[in-house]
Amino acid sequence: MSDTKRIVTEFVYCLLLSGGKKMSPPVLYYLPPSPPCRSILLLAKMLGLDFELKIVNILEGEQLKPDFVAMNPQHCIPTMNDEGLVLWESRAILAYLVAAYGKSDELYPTDIRVRALVDQRLQFDLGTLYLRLTDYYFPTMFIGAPLDEGKRAKLAEAVGWLNTILDGRQFAAAEHFTIADLTLLVTISQLEAFEDFELRPYKHIRQWLERCKAHMAPYDYEELNGSKAVLMGDMFRAKMNQGGAA
Repeated sequence: MSDTKRIVTEFVYCLLLSGGKKMSPPVLYYLPPSPPCRSILLLAKMLGLDFELKIVNILEGEQLKPDFVAMNPQHCIPTMNDEGLVLWESRAILAYLVAAYGKSDELYPTDIRVRALVDQRLQFDLGTLYLRLTDYYFPTMFIGAPLDEGKRAKLAEAVGWLNTILDGRQFAAAEHFTIADLTLLVTISQLEAFEDFELRPYKHIRQWLERCKAHMAPYDYEELNGSKAVLMGDMFRAKMNQGGAA
């Protein structure tokens, strides 16, 4: 079969699957520096998926506009609308995108025991590691609050747990890179970019971090994540230099 004939055949097949309607790309409501949004953009690059991108400037309260609240009553980003399926919570979006658009289950394995580990790592990032990172840094970044050493200790505890999880592992949950590594990579790279938290004592995290960065380099890692992590780090340091967050 010639390339032209194959392309036409695949196009007709897609039309049949969609009932003859042209399928619209998923819409992603996001803000580029946001860590959860960055994880979605990185996965889309891995999957070869193009979003219709719509920036929501949460610093100016755009997430509180009536049309956005009607779509997502929690008015948070990222929010995705895929042909009427509206999802928020980045880790739920990651899992959906692999199932809907992935060419294999490698990023979110269907083996129930491996998937259980992936899910556990996703929940650990959501409810413990990323939560403690935002609890410590964001009050200073956004409202100039003093840094809380108690919250820093809780963050260090969570980082230590991740270091233990990674002991003897190349990746966080499977023998290869999964969406668990992706979301943890975004969190740890943001921690690294803040520059005031020393990762040197966490040998397993440092090795894993470099491994994950190398894995993601072909997927515009620096543009989509690395540079945005630095941007947020600069915001934090600028606030600290104002002298109000000692």
